[in-house]
Amino acid sequence: MSDHWITATLLRRYKRFLADVQLPSGETVTVHCPNTGAMTGCMEPGATIWLSVSDNPKRKYSLTWELIETSAGNRICIHSARANKVVAAALADNNIPELMGYERHRREVKVEEGTRADFLLESPGRCVVEVKSVTLGLSDGYGAFPDAVSDRATRHVRELAKVVANGDRAVMILLAMHTGIQRIGPADSIDPVYGEAVRAAISEGVEVLAYGCEVSPDGIVLSGRLPFEPVLPSTVLDEI
Repeated sequence: MSDHWITATLLRRYKRFLADVQLPSGETVTVHCPNTGAMTGCMEPGATIWLSVSDNPKRKYSLTWELIETSAGNRICIHSARANKVVAAALADNNIPELMGYERHRREVKVEEGTRADFLLESPGRCVVEVKSVTLGLSDGYGAFPDAVSDRATRHVRELAKVVANGDRAVMILLAMHTGIQRIGPADSIDPVYGEAVRAAISEGVEVLAYGCEVSPDGIVLSGRLPFEPVLPSTVLDEI
């Protein structure tokens, strides 16, 4: 369990799950990088980053990379798993109006063989919720998901469509963990199959909600609703 965060300077990220950083003392150490994506725009060498510190003696790397501040002054949470915690807190506090009114909220629930929902909201009815962390920021405040080809993300979207076909409600939350993102859409130039799957799911009744976050070392909390655009402008996608 992490008990506090410290600052450091990013040197490089490599092997997907590792990064070398320089601590304020000048010491260079290897830390855990909890993000499997390409992390485009999220790993500028020399940038200030924040690390959580674990006291668990069983961990190989006691430091985990959590946030980065870009040269443009934006803060990004690169720890993908934190997105679900942000949404869980928002649901508990009734801060997502579109998902209010359910008596029970459960996490990581098996909804059918081989399928787990990030959240299952129940009574009245059932609502399956899938959460995606968005960190790919583009020009004009656009954000796109995913930042690398993701068969898993495409499968999740198609599973949400099956949920609707079975008579339940299905919602995907695209959570901007990047303070510079003001609107979100699918990254068709990276994964066109995912973009097509999202648009097909919407036509079949899957709801897509986009939300922003306040990101700081003091905490990451849900902020306002953001526009979702099923097709992003080609001029924006050409930047990727």
